[in-house]
Amino acid sequence: MLQDKTGQRVPEVTFRTRQDGEWKDVESKDIFNGRNVIVFALPGAFTPTCSSSHLPGYNQLANTFKASGVDEIVCLSVNDTFVMNEWAKDQESDNVTLIPDGNGDFTEQMGMLVDKADLGFGKRSWRYSMYVKDGIIDKMFIEPEEPGDPFKVSDAETMLGYINPQAKPKHVSLFSKVGCPFCAKAKSLLKDKGWDYEEIVIGRDASTASLKAMTGKTSAPQVFVDGQLVGGSEELEAYLKTA
Repeated sequence: MLQDKTGQRVPEVTFRTRQDGEWKDVESKDIFNGRNVIVFALPGAFTPTCSSSHLPGYNQLANTFKASGVDEIVCLSVNDTFVMNEWAKDQESDNVTLIPDGNGDFTEQMGMLVDKADLGFGKRSWRYSMYVKDGIIDKMFIEPEEPGDPFKVSDAETMLGYINPQAKPKHVSLFSKVGCPFCAKAKSLLKDKGWDYEEIVIGRDASTASLKAMTGKTSAPQVFVDGQLVGGSEELEAYLKTA
């Protein structure tokens, strides 16, 4: 039976991390004490839902969370630090701190350690999220105990709805090409505005044919805001002046 520990203090453990080629112990109290922290925990780095939805969702809404009083967003998994570091690079998750709970100490004390031996995973974390204020769990969102890997309540949108239901973040998608100066300008404009975005790199994530099918153009960047095509960097600049 999974445990909802809302109202309780988070466990005090030491996370073994690898930073800049050196071992560094990170104490849980240093992460949580005197701060507002979101934690979302998941079964494993590089796994499908974790890579396609869970981590990107929090990474994309990071600025909105920060504006809502959140000091840090932490992704936690029962993986070693080398795996988590490589996953962070692969996901380009600059707005999220990935913490390895390699021995499952934190997860076990949270009552979230589950057996996924049927998948060859061994002991892993159940998927959940929580909002922690000064070391005390303010709210937990625990995925239902059902077969498979449910992903219904621990997502970034649900957490944002709890922390700041009035927040209306923009959903921005940016099609770019490697080495494109106009793409760099568009990303800088969005960053200055404080808007998070999903970047789709032509030639890696999508083809030029797909870009033309969606926008009628083959030039980059092409920016969508809330599903509507804005256009290139000049159109984006004009749009942001009135947004």
